[in-house]
Amino acid sequence: MTLIGIMQGRLVPQVDNTIYHFPRDIWAEEFALAAQANLDCIEWIYDLYGADVNPLSTDDGIEQIKMLSKQHNVQILSLCANCFMEKPLVRASTSELEERLEMMSWLLHRCQLVGINRIVLPFLDASRIDADAEFESVIAVLKQVMKMAEETGVAIHLETSLVPSRFAELLAKLPSPMIKVNYDLGNSASLGYDPQDEFAAYGMRIGSVHVKDRIRGGGTVSLGTGDANFEVLSDRLKAIGYKGDFILEAARGTSGDEVPWAKRNREFMLTHLCGQSGLACKD
Repeated sequence: MTLIGIMQGRLVPQVDNTIYHFPRDIWAEEFALAAQANLDCIEWIYDLYGADVNPLSTDDGIEQIKMLSKQHNVQILSLCANCFMEKPLVRASTSELEERLEMMSWLLHRCQLVGINRIVLPFLDASRIDADAEFESVIAVLKQVMKMAEETGVAIHLETSLVPSRFAELLAKLPSPMIKVNYDLGNSASLGYDPQDEFAAYGMRIGSVHVKDRIRGGGTVSLGTGDANFEVLSDRLKAIGYKGDFILEAARGTSGDEVPWAKRNREFMLTHLCGQSGLACKD
């Protein structure tokens, strides 16, 4: 059964006009709000902004997450490691890299305690992979991360801005089933990538999907109003027999109307992704 979830922080008002920060003071409220929006899960965020109060950091906090998850029937199956956009695993000194790999190991073990089965690891913006030398260094680092993932049973889903052929080359050097792709439809649309080319290059390695819409070369817009090709994505997901989740990262609506907006976006997904692809999404 394919679940439909949402990125943490999208069901509550924005913090300082940011999009991706952990909602420090009101994170617990989102469980009930997700249930109201008929969502199955929340993708947790771990960033530096909220690290000091993120309940993932303490055993009591983890028990609180589990309790709220059970109470509201809203699962926590994935985590977006935005901390590695702020402290990238690329262009780091030896001492910085050692510290960041220790953070990754710690995060994987904390996820294991919660029951989170995957970490989305972004190589975007400040953490993007640019030069050939960086490409080779990232492969070396990810081989270490791959071993950590295999030890903990928590998969790593890579989200990159690499062109399809280059991304496929990177994945070929990381053959473990614990290394998968997080496919972001909106980001691909903004970069001008063709979903047909992307799925031909690495479709069978796709393990999770972030759903948003973007203008080519521009920002995030309401679902169905940008350059994201939902029809092709639906067709390609059906072709590979996709069984992962969908996580909403859609553009925000009016402040205070987060739950109705999430419901609207969920309905859009049921029609344009689940319905057309034949995926068994939880209704």
